[in-house]
Amino acid sequence: MEFLSYLISGVSLGSVYAIIALGYTMVYGIAKMLNFAHGDVIMVGGYISFCAISYLGLPSIVAVLLAMLVCTVLGVVIEGLAYRPLRSAPSLAVLITAIGVSYLLQNAALLLWGAGGKSYPSVVSGALQLFGGQLSISYASILTVAVCLVIMAALSAFISGSKLGKAMRACSEDKGAAQLMGINVNATISLTFAIGSALAAVAGVLLCSSYPTLMPTTGSMPGIKAFTAAVFGGIGSIPGAFLGGLLLGIIEALAKAYISTSLANSIVFAVLIVVLLVRPAGLLGKYVPEKV
Repeated sequence: MEFLSYLISGVSLGSVYAIIALGYTMVYGIAKMLNFAHGDVIMVGGYISFCAISYLGLPSIVAVLLAMLVCTVLGVVIEGLAYRPLRSAPSLAVLITAIGVSYLLQNAALLLWGAGGKSYPSVVSGALQLFGGQLSISYASILTVAVCLVIMAALSAFISGSKLGKAMRACSEDKGAAQLMGINVNATISLTFAIGSALAAVAGVLLCSSYPTLMPTTGSMPGIKAFTAAVFGGIGSIPGAFLGGLLLGIIEALAKAYISTSLANSIVFAVLIVVLLVRPAGLLGKYVPEKV
């Protein structure tokens, strides 16, 4: 039963990583940019929902929707002000800008809410008791996995079946050709950032519900691990982000339980290195030849 309990905990944590990784992989797949400020958008979503519940007394669902709205606007603003002017710049310039935006968001949160941790009110409480109480599954874990599956299915249907999703895929293949066919590339990339940031807000709420201490650095390590999950599964691949997130969460949970809590992060990144040595494009990634 202990192994099953750890496995369920890993799936729950991996579901959060998967939701965050979807934002990374969408932005990279379409805009070919690594938005390292994505983890801090998670933190902003956590603080917005925290204030809505604790200070305004709003219901949890309204607080989540408010956090999604704020993070969506934030994602569009970040893309328009920080990344769009660098669309043709070298990758290093974009990377440095992303790190700068990350520190800007962290320090803004530090000024607004202080360095002390906030005790986040759980969106859902209680646990499901199975096998006569030998196995306990929190409702927060069940909700996290269910939300992840719904988001994955909805996003896959949106990308494959909608007109906007087809525009995203066209921009991913060739921005110049997409523009010649009448697709507004700037609006499409902004939409990608908006969707990714809204998902980050949902992930922030779910993460804080399971780990209820909220700080300005809350999103940093989950953001890095979610990026690792995206690379692990094959960055640019939506199913790859989902698979990478789940596997990463399970590996971390089992490493903490059976090896060492302090070495769990090292083990996660070591597994990533081994996988990339065998499959450099990730588990579900594809090799894309470049024309020269």
